[in-house]
Amino acid sequence: METRERPLHDYLVEVSEHTEVRRGVPLPLGTHESGGGVNFALFSRHASRIRLELFDHPADATPAKVIDLDPARHRTGDVLHVWVEGIRSGQLYAYRVDGPYQPEEGHRFNFNKLLLDPCATAIAPQPDWDFGPARGYDPSASEKDLVFSTADDAGVMPKCVFTHEHFHWHDDQPLRHPWSKTVIYETHVRGFTIHPSAGVEHPGTYRGVMEKIPYLKELGVTAVELMPVQAFNENQITGTHPQTAQPLRNYWGYDPVTFFAPQAFYSSSGGLGQQKLEFKEMVRTLHASGIEVILDVVFNHTAEENELGPTLCFRGIDNAVFYMLKEDKRYYKDYAGTGNTINANHPVVREHILAALRYWSVEMHVDGFRFDLASILGRDGNGKLLSNPPLLEGIAEDPILRGVKIIAEAWDAAGAYEVGSFSERRWTEWNGRYRDDVRRFWRGDDGMLGSFASRICGSADIYTKSGKGPECSINFVTCHDGLTLNDLVSYRDKHNEANGMNNQDGTNENFSVNYGAEGETADTRIESLRKRQIKNFLLSLLISRGVPMLLGGDEFRRTQGGNNNAYCQDNETSWYDWRCLERHHDIYRFARELIAFRRAHPILSKEQFYTEAEIQWFNPNGGLPDWVDLKAKQLACLVHEDESSMLYLMFNASTEAAAFRVPAAPKRAHWRLAVDTCREAPQDLFSPGEEPRLDASQTYAVGSHTGVILVARR
Repeated sequence: METRERPLHDYLVEVSEHTEVRRGVPLPLGTHESGGGVNFALFSRHASRIRLELFDHPADATPAKVIDLDPARHRTGDVLHVWVEGIRSGQLYAYRVDGPYQPEEGHRFNFNKLLLDPCATAIAPQPDWDFGPARGYDPSASEKDLVFSTADDAGVMPKCVFTHEHFHWHDDQPLRHPWSKTVIYETHVRGFTIHPSAGVEHPGTYRGVMEKIPYLKELGVTAVELMPVQAFNENQITGTHPQTAQPLRNYWGYDPVTFFAPQAFYSSSGGLGQQKLEFKEMVRTLHASGIEVILDVVFNHTAEENELGPTLCFRGIDNAVFYMLKEDKRYYKDYAGTGNTINANHPVVREHILAALRYWSVEMHVDGFRFDLASILGRDGNGKLLSNPPLLEGIAEDPILRGVKIIAEAWDAAGAYEVGSFSERRWTEWNGRYRDDVRRFWRGDDGMLGSFASRICGSADIYTKSGKGPECSINFVTCHDGLTLNDLVSYRDKHNEANGMNNQDGTNENFSVNYGAEGETADTRIESLRKRQIKNFLLSLLISRGVPMLLGGDEFRRTQGGNNNAYCQDNETSWYDWRCLERHHDIYRFARELIAFRRAHPILSKEQFYTEAEIQWFNPNGGLPDWVDLKAKQLACLVHEDESSMLYLMFNASTEAAAFRVPAAPKRAHWRLAVDTCREAPQDLFSPGEEPRLDASQTYAVGSHTGVILVARR
């Protein structure tokens, strides 16, 4: 294995005093090996000087070598560059960039602050990294960010790592599963295996994910969607847990410091370039098992926060180019709710984002990307939503990225909501309306019959007008951002007190219900209903046209204790407790077999909307549904697979059982029971060929809060 741990000194590189330095070339940006040395290239339009510093050790405050880039010799346009002899993989480096410190004009250069290379492919971790020393202003001054800081932070600032390793991909190539055969499993690299019950040798790491591949393969998912792995500071959050007084941590990681480097904290073998190798090993091993890798990427903001945040990278390199600034350029426009917004459609920034995507795709073999708050990427420098944003079109049409899956979270924190109309057809979208409508239907809300029918058919009412098909709808009932599936049926209200904000954070619109007790209960009646509703949600998700996404752990009832915003909970609130797999094995089996059922009935996942010949709708009596009846909560549909086989799906979201009329089966065929969520395992779901044949009765008794699937085939 290429990433087996080696002694630290194998990765540390000492720089010779007699190193030859040449002019270098401006492209590509970042670092690349060339002719016995390495070329360094950095963009900055407004800088007056740039210094490259080479270090021997991550904690060094003093560089081993300093190279000042003379603009007269080392500048081409807005790029400063230099070639340095003898640099080897593992070399630590960083920049200092000088220029005007004029916050009112949008410039925040500070030569006293060590800066990360925006194109760095690895960043050496800094234990207990504190953003405080990186602030480019004097925090003790009354005018705060208007007063320049003279404090040097090199000793406590992480350094970039030059990486140039040989990795055996063993002819690995993109899997390119069609959307119609894709089932996504959203998970968190650390939380997936960090709990002792995970039973892995490398908990909380890329290798830990590898150790759980047999589980993922047995479950039947075809892709993992990993929450952010772009380098971030897990110590960025400064609060404490109000009950335990333990520090809160940046668990989710939606605050990148750069865009190219994989998170070192998730590497079991070290952070001096080993993280890159271990990430590749994980991707290669997942691919060998037929599982794609989709990354949740953040290009809408960075960890540098607002005007009072640290100077880590982009702010110190060229603040006025990389960020959207207000009319008073001292302040940042904030469409992400994090303090700053990347100026994504600036030509330089746009190319930087495209380069990062190409890097993850080509160098790291990633299969797809889910773009956090993607509507921000469609705004111009003034914050206006563009009708045809250059960046979004560029991502969709880029020849290198053409076969890559691209998924938009088609909204932002400033009110944009573009589900159904996000950019062009190649863009798929997290369908937030699917989540809300399916939740509300099974909760028994009035007036949800038509919306539920549309959601399970691919949401034609949402996507047709923009020329998109059902494959553009990423369907989900739960995701990382909100309640888990267990908590959705166990809590009426959110319980985010542990986040330290008096339960004021997180959405209040959860459409959840507890069925008589808030949280865990020993009441068997309540527990039985909760289990049934969990199965109803899984059933709905896995028979719907579109692309199903399962929140990791939902298949064995992972709980967060009602916390619907666990971004700062790097503890048992968020970690997967694998003991639940044994405790709730019936739910796991149900999810696994439903995924197999979906695979066995491709009519459910076609990349076209249903035609009238493929589907017919009924009320329980066998007549047409009354779509305008607000009190109607029962629905059935007949799906024609081919001349000899049919599916009959019945949904009862009411509190009363109902006798549903069953249509005639095809000639020489009989109706058989495939799924009934009201039944206890293993009688709730039957494998193909084992489904019991129904009697000659023309009705089927569907329990309250129940979903049923009948199959008929010759």
